[in-house]
Amino acid sequence: MAVITGSAKFGLWYVEVSWEGNRVYRVRFSPSATIGPVPAAVQRYVSGLCPDFSALTSPVLEEEGVFAEIYHCVRAIPYGETRTYGQIAQAAGTGPRVVGNAMARNPVPLIIPCHRVVAANGLGGFTPSLEIKKALLAMEQKTKRREGRSNG
Repeated sequence: MAVITGSAKFGLWYVEVSWEGNRVYRVRFSPSATIGPVPAAVQRYVSGLCPDFSALTSPVLEEEGVFAEIYHCVRAIPYGETRTYGQIAQAAGTGPRVVGNAMARNPVPLIIPCHRVVAANGLGGFTPSLEIKKALLAMEQKTKRREGRSNG
C-alpha cells in the first residue's frame, strides 16, 4: 500500500491526514482542502460523532522516551474530557513544560488529542489556531451531552 493524503472539513478548516491502513503519519489543520480520503474515524469525528480511534496507530506511539510516554497518557484522555499539563506531567513522570513541548511537536493531533490538554488557568496553546482548540473541545462537549441523553 501507499501513503494516502486527504482531508475532511472541520468548520472553516480542513483536517489533512497522511495515512496507510491503520497507521497515521501526520494530521494537520489547513485552510485549504487536499483531495483524498481520510480514515473513517476521522470523518466520523469531524462530523460531530464520537469516534473510535483505538484501531488507529502512529509511528510516534512506537517510540521510546518521555515524549512517547506523554503521548500515551494524552491518548488515554477520554473524549469530551480534559487534563492539565500538570496532570499529564505527573502521570508521565516529567514536568509541565516538557508536556507543552511534546504537545507542540505532536505530529498526529486527534489521534493523540493534544487539544484535550489545557493549562491550569486557561486553555493553553494550539497550533495553528487557538480557535480550533476551542471548537474541538466545544464539539466534543456537545456530542457527549447529546449521546449521553440518547443513551440514558
